[in-house]
Amino acid sequence: MPEQDEIITLIDEEGNESDALIYDILELDGKKYAIVIPVIDEEDDEDEEAGAYVLRIDQDEDGDDILVEIEDEEWEKVKNACMEEFDFDVVE
Repeated sequence: MPEQDEIITLIDEEGNESDALIYDILELDGKKYAIVIPVIDEEDDEDEEAGAYVLRIDQDEDGDDILVEIEDEEWEKVKNACMEEFDFDVVE
C-alpha cells in the first residue's frame, strides 16, 4: 500500500505520467483513500495551482495496489470525511 509522504507516478487514461505526493491515507467505510498532491515543477508550471486529489486504493487481479477515481456519491462521503479529518475545505 502507498505510504504517507511517498512520491508516486500516476498514469492517466491517455498514458500521460505525472508525479504526486501522498499527503495522507484516509479509511472510510472499510475502504482506503489516498489524498495526493501533484508535484509541480516550479520552472515549467509557474501559473499552475497546487491542488489535492482523492483516489480510492483498490487491488488489481494480481493483488497489487492501484489508485482509482471515485464517483459522485462516494466523492461526497469522502469529501465530508476529509473536511472533518484534516480541518480544511474541499473545493470541487
